[in-house]
Amino acid sequence: MGTIRKIVEGVQFPMLTLVAGFSGLYRRVTGINVVESIDLIMFCRPNELVVTTGINLAQQDDSLEQLVKLAYSKKVAGFIVNAGPYIPDIPEAVITFANEHDFPLFQMPWNCRVADLLKTTFQFIATHQQEHSVEEKILYNLLFHYKQHTNAMKENLLQLGFPQGRELAIITCSTIGGQTNIDRYEVMIQFAFQHRYKRFLKLKYKNHLIFLIDRAQINTPNLPFSKIVEEIYDKISKKNGDLDIIIGKGNYHKELENVRKSYEESLTVIQLAQLHNNRFLYKYKEIGAYKIIMAVQNQKLIKSFSQDILGQLYQYDDLHNTDYVPFLRIFLEENGSTSKISERQFIHRNTVLYKIKKIEMLLDMDLSNPFTKTNLYIAFLIEDVLAHQ
Repeated sequence: MGTIRKIVEGVQFPMLTLVAGFSGLYRRVTGINVVESIDLIMFCRPNELVVTTGINLAQQDDSLEQLVKLAYSKKVAGFIVNAGPYIPDIPEAVITFANEHDFPLFQMPWNCRVADLLKTTFQFIATHQQEHSVEEKILYNLLFHYKQHTNAMKENLLQLGFPQGRELAIITCSTIGGQTNIDRYEVMIQFAFQHRYKRFLKLKYKNHLIFLIDRAQINTPNLPFSKIVEEIYDKISKKNGDLDIIIGKGNYHKELENVRKSYEESLTVIQLAQLHNNRFLYKYKEIGAYKIIMAVQNQKLIKSFSQDILGQLYQYDDLHNTDYVPFLRIFLEENGSTSKISERQFIHRNTVLYKIKKIEMLLDMDLSNPFTKTNLYIAFLIEDVLAHQ
């Protein structure tokens, strides 16, 4: 995968000097665009490099700063200033902005031709696209045909920067119900993961984005994985008005033959999060009671537990065409907060209180009791697990 880091560390771009945005080396590069006026920034695409000589910017003192900020808003990979008669020096305000936003800012001497830069960049992108195809093939074989490629797999992963004995895990991203194409969110997800992980492999498979990660190659170890996922979820929610994606992470495993297990664990997280409408379920090691329930061999026992607790409420809903069972789920998800339940259900607070009292009467339970809440929650977890099976 071609990134800013590989441009900086490689030998193909001696004409470029990184002057700001040093924390943005993770950004992916998929193209290059020459932009000589603010009006033309609309033609830029995410992950492109933007180059300018400033030939049409000289008339305004802050025009370069405006152009850089607009380029950043378009999610481009980085910005290259061809310093010379039109832009003798990069303004300090531009450098400050680039550093504050981890936006890579390069300077290129005037005696270096933009045409040569374009040619080198196209070659760089083509080479790394081929490498990306190889990476996808290796990850596919690791997950689905490991036994046929056991001997070569360790060497292949070593060449891609995953030494033997590392703890590896799988992150899977999927859309809810498979209704939306996952491609819609690929750039956003990859951008977030490029910031978190020094290196990863990616595979698109059955409307899933699958990532292989290495515990030893995390850029932000003090930031929990849940924080990264929530930032992605928030961006998608703001963009769409709702959330139609689920991200699940399997456990870390040292043995390569167990990476497939991590993939299956990530799918379990996605399935359980979708069944329980729980956007806060991210990792397999956090599925908690789900794991215990799934391990219980006596299916009659767990079914009877759920039936004993919720059966009366189901019967009442069936007879009276009410919705107390789904309401009780929401009550537990919102930890009994009347204001949150009211907002989520679009009902008055007094209606919430009435329904709580009615459920307490029907089940002969005190919903303010923590032990009662635990039993009810487990009953719903059992339902989800049984539906999943």
